[in-house]
Amino acid sequence: MSKPLVLYTARTPNGFKPSILLEELKAAYGVDYDFKKIDIGKNVQKEPWFIKLNPNGRIPTLVDHSRNDFSVFESAAILFYLEQHYDKEKKFIFDPATHPDDYSELLQWIFFAHGGVGPMQGQSNHFNRYAPEDIPYAKKRYIDETKRLYGVLEIRLKEREYLAGPGKGIYTIADINVFPWVRIHSFAGIESLDEWPGVKSWVERIEARPTVQEGLNVPPA
Repeated sequence: MSKPLVLYTARTPNGFKPSILLEELKAAYGVDYDFKKIDIGKNVQKEPWFIKLNPNGRIPTLVDHSRNDFSVFESAAILFYLEQHYDKEKKFIFDPATHPDDYSELLQWIFFAHGGVGPMQGQSNHFNRYAPEDIPYAKKRYIDETKRLYGVLEIRLKEREYLAGPGKGIYTIADINVFPWVRIHSFAGIESLDEWPGVKSWVERIEARPTVQEGLNVPPA
């Protein structure tokens, strides 16, 4: 019998976001899912069958067979979808009706990642690893901006454990949404997180979760 949720994904930061949350939901509620590895090096995500699921032709994409084969694309949208339908006790998000300020904080850090860390670090990855020509200005521009954004995270995490929530914070999708990018800082050309000790501790804290380790193994290397 096929599993209700299928994640079409690859071993990228955006791909790891939903796989980590799915593992968290699996541990918390028994939510079951399957995954299909997409070979982005061969542009499988641009094939017509995939475009029917995701017109943007990128991973990750989630298909929910228990809800009329409903498909969801964009990593943060997948996180919110899973929260809406599968996190009944709201273990990884705040209820906007009862905790509106905490929910607003969570949204702010979600949008921060999508408007900042993800795009800027992605460009750093590109110009330092894949660009067909060496462009020193672009390399410096995107590394410097990624470092600036790590500085923003450090301001928040200097005396906190997680990005959103009261006190020292609560582990939520706000953390899951940005963690996969920061954990591969060295790939972007930033060898160490020592300059940002709060961020470094945050990465280590999240990475130590067994569910996160499981999520980082989807699909297996």
